[in-house]
Amino acid sequence: MKRYAIIVAGGKGLRMGSEVPKQFLLIKDKPVLLRTLQAFHSFDSKIQIIVVLPAEQQETWQQICVRHECNIPHQITTGGETRFHSVKNGLALIPDNTDAVVGVHDGVRPFVSQEVLQRCYALAEEYKAVIPVVPVIETIRKLNDAEGSETVPRSDYRLVQTPQVFEVATLKHAYEQPYIDTFTDDASVVEAMGIPVALAEGNRENIKITTQFDLRIAEALT
Repeated sequence: MKRYAIIVAGGKGLRMGSEVPKQFLLIKDKPVLLRTLQAFHSFDSKIQIIVVLPAEQQETWQQICVRHECNIPHQITTGGETRFHSVKNGLALIPDNTDAVVGVHDGVRPFVSQEVLQRCYALAEEYKAVIPVVPVIETIRKLNDAEGSETVPRSDYRLVQTPQVFEVATLKHAYEQPYIDTFTDDASVVEAMGIPVALAEGNRENIKITTQFDLRIAEALT
């Protein structure tokens, strides 16, 4: 089955405390976003990659591709007001009625493993909606209305990663809904249509790089 990847890279680096958008920061002389593209290209050299970037960052990205001799084929489209709108813009580049699966991935998660990519894309052909998750390893407390808190069983919870992979028709249909602020990821958009989401084993190294601490971890992982 044909495969697509929508890589959403709309960060501005505010939490990173950097004037350089976080997706363009270097991890050992290679930009984060380029590493992310390479992970998908290594998984499937024929996968069709769509990169979603703010309009003001697209020229910079093109210059980065020239400087680093990036020869990975990909399309670029402009991000929207929210992640929801950015993904919707990416989906617009995929023809309707395409028999394919599409993964939506954070541009600042360059360490997704090849095994996770294979697992999620394969399961999406069967279940139509799949997300990678990892167990919670720390104790969790739930805040109560009375300003108190209580411990909850961590075995009942999972941390969600990307890529979240879907049948193209399913995801396109879900994104026809009006935006609401409870749409925090693609799975929440799909679930609002009453479609169940399957869970796949993620990899703990698949961190989202948003702070200086994350960047130090990334340096250690390369």
